[in-house]
Amino acid sequence: MFGVTLLSALLGLALAWCVERSDLPARRFWNVVLCLPFAIPAFVSSFTWVSLSPMYEGLGGAILVMTMSKYPLVYLPVAATLRGIDPSLEESARMLGLSRRQVFLRVTLPLLRPTLAATGLLVALHMLVEFGALSILRYQTFTTAIYQEFELEFSNATAAMLSSVLLALCFLLLWLELRMRGRGRLVRTGQGSARRAERVRLGFGKWPLQALLATLVLVGTGIPLVMLGYWLYEGSSASFPLMEIASTLLSSLSLAFGGALLSCLLALPVSILVVRYPGALARWTQRLPYLLQALPGLVIALSLVYFSLHYLPATYQTTGLLLVAYALLFMPLTQAPIRVALEKASPQLEEAARTLGQTPLMAFLRITLPIISPAIGAGFVLVFLDTMKELTATLVLGPTGLSTLATSVWVHTANLEYAAAAPYAALLILISGLPVYLLTTRAHLSTH
Repeated sequence: MFGVTLLSALLGLALAWCVERSDLPARRFWNVVLCLPFAIPAFVSSFTWVSLSPMYEGLGGAILVMTMSKYPLVYLPVAATLRGIDPSLEESARMLGLSRRQVFLRVTLPLLRPTLAATGLLVALHMLVEFGALSILRYQTFTTAIYQEFELEFSNATAAMLSSVLLALCFLLLWLELRMRGRGRLVRTGQGSARRAERVRLGFGKWPLQALLATLVLVGTGIPLVMLGYWLYEGSSASFPLMEIASTLLSSLSLAFGGALLSCLLALPVSILVVRYPGALARWTQRLPYLLQALPGLVIALSLVYFSLHYLPATYQTTGLLLVAYALLFMPLTQAPIRVALEKASPQLEEAARTLGQTPLMAFLRITLPIISPAIGAGFVLVFLDTMKELTATLVLGPTGLSTLATSVWVHTANLEYAAAAPYAALLILISGLPVYLLTTRAHLSTH
């Protein structure tokens, strides 16, 4: 965890500076390709590296693969912070005689410190709860040990003990992240002035730098895609089970649709309560989904297993219970945009409709709902995409015989059936790729 966190922070900071503060050629292109690891789920990337050589199993391979998968979590926020820093702060330091290196260390880096700390803790939290990728890389962590105790050893007591330790570590990281977030508010970064900071001229160094960036892209994205293409070619010679793949894709789409719909249905009343009826109940109702999202999916899944077996045994290993798990895991993704949209929708519009004879429900449906529907749609898409890639809860809670794209990759890889796993991995990358491209290009264009 510490190795991946440190390397991701250093790599994300260096890349953000190169793209935002140097005269690197083709910066828009590099901004997009450096974010491509976002489009490859970590467990898919792990599958491609393990299929390349068993030498990537264990600690070294885990650090390499997870760093390549997680550094965009640091790169994107740090790049955004660099774009928002008021150039006059650095210019004033230069006028006082400081060198560029001193300006970076004494002015820029302190302004970036809250973002670096928060994103570093986010990477650490991701590493604590990661299961699929580390399981494929055969590196033992809390999550893999918990799954082994529950699924293979049938030791619920040991799994509960390990889960408690994991929860304690997660809460510690959450507390640290909140502390860093609070300190970050004290830092002045400006409002993203149209006047950009002066870029550092790289001279001849721009060519070696581009070679290094190309190597990074090759390791983080190129090799996984090449290996995936190789296994797709190998599998095509034996003909893919098209009906099985289509059935698995349909199952994934159906579950993702159901999970996204349930998340929206739960997030809408919660957002209304928070925005229209503020108070202690509303605050805690708003915070609970975010707290659940920060917890390991495996722990939430095991909690639902315990609840269903002891109180509602008929729901154990049913699609309904799995959809509830998806909603608990991903509801904040739709709650946030709905809440923001409701805050912008004036309640006076509904009041005017009620004075014209509309019931409160009809006033909401005819006035407010059309206003917030784009936000609901955005949240739906976010949950849909994350549910398509979800692995842990699906393995634990899924009905017997259920196959999704994510579980198919995991099962085939565990059985060393790399060619069989390839088409499912390719579909996951295709589904994830377009949103990542839109995110990176929109973020870059909006500030340039």
